[in-house]
Amino acid sequence: MSHAQQHAMPLLRYDNLSISFGSGRREKFALKDFSLEIGVGERVALVGESGSGKTLSALAPLRLQPEGAKVTGQLIWTPVSAKQTQVSPQSVDLLTLSDQAIRDIRGRDIAMIFQEPMTALNPLFTIGNQIVEAVLVHEPLTSKAECMEKAVALLRKTGIPEPERRFYSYPHQLSGGQRQRAMIAMALACKPRLLIADEPTTALDVSLRMQILDLLKELQEEAKADQGMSILLITHDLNLVRHFAQRVAVLNQGKLMESGSTHQVFDHPENSYTAALVHSEPVRAILPVMPLAPVLLSADTLSVSYPGSKTGSPLQVLSFFKKAPRNTVLKKVHFTLKQGQTIGVIGESGSGKTTLGMAILGLLGDSSAEVSGSVNVLGQEWARLDSAARRQMRSSLQVIFQDPFGSLSPRMTVMDIVAEGLDVHCPNLSSSERESRVLDMLKEVGLDRSALSRYPHEFSGGQRQRIAIARALVLRPQILVLDEPTSALDVSIQKQVLALLTQLQQKYNLAYLMISHDLAVIRAMSHDILVLKGGKVIEFGETEALIAQPKQAYTQQLFTAAELT
Repeated sequence: MSHAQQHAMPLLRYDNLSISFGSGRREKFALKDFSLEIGVGERVALVGESGSGKTLSALAPLRLQPEGAKVTGQLIWTPVSAKQTQVSPQSVDLLTLSDQAIRDIRGRDIAMIFQEPMTALNPLFTIGNQIVEAVLVHEPLTSKAECMEKAVALLRKTGIPEPERRFYSYPHQLSGGQRQRAMIAMALACKPRLLIADEPTTALDVSLRMQILDLLKELQEEAKADQGMSILLITHDLNLVRHFAQRVAVLNQGKLMESGSTHQVFDHPENSYTAALVHSEPVRAILPVMPLAPVLLSADTLSVSYPGSKTGSPLQVLSFFKKAPRNTVLKKVHFTLKQGQTIGVIGESGSGKTTLGMAILGLLGDSSAEVSGSVNVLGQEWARLDSAARRQMRSSLQVIFQDPFGSLSPRMTVMDIVAEGLDVHCPNLSSSERESRVLDMLKEVGLDRSALSRYPHEFSGGQRQRIAIARALVLRPQILVLDEPTSALDVSIQKQVLALLTQLQQKYNLAYLMISHDLAVIRAMSHDILVLKGGKVIEFGETEALIAQPKQAYTQQLFTAAELT
């Protein structure tokens, strides 16, 4: 079937969809008169800034919009197959279906990959059991053994190493990227007609991003012989959109700015907003590190291991008394970070990047992790500091976590979240001084006074990350550990935040340890790059020199996937 025929037979049609909150003069539209068609077998991308309405438009077909949302317009679902040549008369408006009818569609006909896997996955169940549950809900006659085999096969297909062992892992035992891949496996379990992917590759390194998108294309090809599968992709990564989507729609403040073929929108944008979005690449504007700059942070033969877990097929039962070997995730890492320097840490998901950051911060001591080697902060070894001295030192060593929703207390206002560090480390500030410092920092990350009394759930993912950045920077630390600081931000806001981080570094001589899957961000921000693979440092060097001439084939593959070479 031709692309034109597919487009003539929309599987899902947004018809003047509007979503608003409040009433009367206080009514605010998050989405306004939005119209879009997704054809059978099509790959459509929805792009735009944080808060533009992308995620709300993705949640609407599954009727998962937040409580209190007022929804008008239509969402026409037409269960046509790839073999049909005309629109089926079985079209329904998803907004008018009963709760039971929409539950039958969720997961079976329309599946979704959520943006934040840690909050979407149940922490009390293993990854394997959650995939099995997704199958049994819609295929109750399938045996549990068949479901378990299917779950392991899906984990293997989505690139999770040792899928038989990971079947028994809980979400907190996986890296961010592995959790995202587990969610993708769960979404694909029932072979949906429409897959809505809300930032499906945010937590993945660049090579795995391409692998996941290639996997989705492959599954789409397999589905052609049956009923076909369409994909609605929501992402901040415009490079992925270029390689994956057939059509692109651009949202801004809830309104559709432009839509068309990927080639047309990227190469010949008609709207000024679209043009600005397309050309929002990170800019490298860092200053060289001073020759005699003091070392602020160092790690020497730093290693981290965890207790082993079950291995083998999920259908096999291991001896209760058999002790599994420890899983070493970081192996004798060594580096030094100077004042005013940024070291970028890259590597595939599960390579130990986040574990390195947590070990540097001294946040593994109360867990089951076994840590060896040493970490020195401002000339003092973490392991030898008592709790009071370590607490005092934390004003100089701050962190921005990968998951902005999980790291912000849902019961605290933005004012209290950002000011929490000031309350601990600067208790003598008056209430007016406290508010002034919080306001100044919020303005620097692109938020205004109206954010002070609001709660995290009232903000988009990108806005929550900006709140997390403000909280970390309000104490003006000497060292900042950045764990995917811009992964939840759209490209235009990402560019602003990176410029802010660069300005703050130059003004206060800050040292950054930046962990990121986005190699364009690493290139723009880092003086040196540290490459991790399997917990080992396989390469370290000056950023531009390493990109120009990587010594390891693995490093070359990462840069090629990110189109840096």
